[in-house]
Amino acid sequence: MRRVFLVKGSAAEPYRVTFEKEGSNLKAYCTCPAGEHGLHCKHRVNILKGIEKGIVSENVADVAGVASWLPGSDLEEAIRVVDDLEAHASRIKKELSKAKKILARSMRD
Repeated sequence: MRRVFLVKGSAAEPYRVTFEKEGSNLKAYCTCPAGEHGLHCKHRVNILKGIEKGIVSENVADVAGVASWLPGSDLEEAIRVVDDLEAHASRIKKELSKAKKILARSMRD
């Protein structure tokens, strides 16, 4: 199975985001700079999570279908790990900010 979306990004022309599924193997490609360099790309991940934001092609309704390909795929665990680590990083960032404020107050008192 194959699905292609056009997604508005920072460039003048929309990015082309392509998904291919064969069994549990799921591939995703994007023409954005990150995608073309083999890096993490929010356009692909958003669609895999069912997020329709920025899609300018006529097939927005296909997003739910592509998102349904994620469970049981070879990408499911990798996306879960990234999500967990991003949540952990956010918590650490908040705790670090709080600790720095406490340190700054302690230096003045």
